Amino acid sequence: MPGKNHIQFDLLKTKIVAMMKESYPGINPSIGEWKGQEITDFQEDLRIHVNAHISEKWFYTHMKSSHSSIPRIDMLNLLSKYAGYLNWDDFVFKNTDVVSAMATGRPPKNENRFFYLVPVMAFLIVLIFYGLFKLFNTREYRFCFYDADTREPIVNSKIEIRLVNEGESAVVYNLGSDGCFKLKTDQGKIKMVINAQYYQADTIVRILKKLDLEEMVCLHANDYALMIHYFSMMKVDDWEKRKNRLEAMIDDAAMIYQVVNEKEATGMVLYNKQEFIDKMTMPTGSLKNMEILGSRLRNEKIMVLRFRINEKRR
Repeated sequence: MPGKNHIQFDLLKTKIVAMMKESYPGINPSIGEWKGQEITDFQEDLRIHVNAHISEKWFYTHMKSSHSSIPRIDMLNLLSKYAGYLNWDDFVFKNTDVVSAMATGRPPKNENRFFYLVPVMAFLIVLIFYGLFKLFNTREYRFCFYDADTREPIVNSKIEIRLVNEGESAVVYNLGSDGCFKLKTDQGKIKMVINAQYYQADTIVRILKKLDLEEMVCLHANDYALMIHYFSMMKVDDWEKRKNRLEAMIDDAAMIYQVVNEKEATGMVLYNKQEFIDKMTMPTGSLKNMEILGSRLRNEKIMVLRFRINEKRR
């Protein structure tokens, strides 16, 4: 293991390299690998800063190897002064902890505090401010839904709200029996995708106001879904007239799904347009139990329809 003086001198070399980088940023970070122009540049920089001169032979003798001989005290004073210290004694005094750590293999006390404690404290301060920001900016908002035509609240209706946050999976909420749901957030803007049984699917973006904690959202009735629901419930003598109306309401490429009872094996039945019209124009008591789960329109016609026959009503 190198002696203490050699460790101190090796540390001084690193300080010299740091000083040289101020004038020559691209210089080799290992002083032991300097040669030619790098040595010449160091000689010139030494002359400028401390009015001293070293020969190339002296450099090779004392600076190229960690096991080279320690220079005389007068040269150590000059090199220490070049590195930003008063003299060699000042350099040794101010780097005692670093040298001791290098000798024992432990991180220096002062540098350990600087490189570990300060970043930790900075992180904790940022964390505290972030927590306070969240605390004081989080509000509980209440969103209530009403019918755009009747202006009445939508109550006891199945409405699914999907809250979409950029870069995150959607969070699903279900409407309460009072037609409202509550949301705690610190966001200034939210995006909701609304799906309801007898209302048009909609995507709603709202700018949230800190002092306005209740938001009203209007939904437009899905007339076609309501009409099919009414068709399933009422007695009709003119089945041909009903068939013609369904033909006009449903897209030729429509996909219609019947969600069946969980006790059955399949779980879902797919109808095309004609199959569904046949089902709707066939006199049967089960149609009275039809429940529309959701629908989607294209060009003012039903493109997608989901329904089920409610077993509990039979």
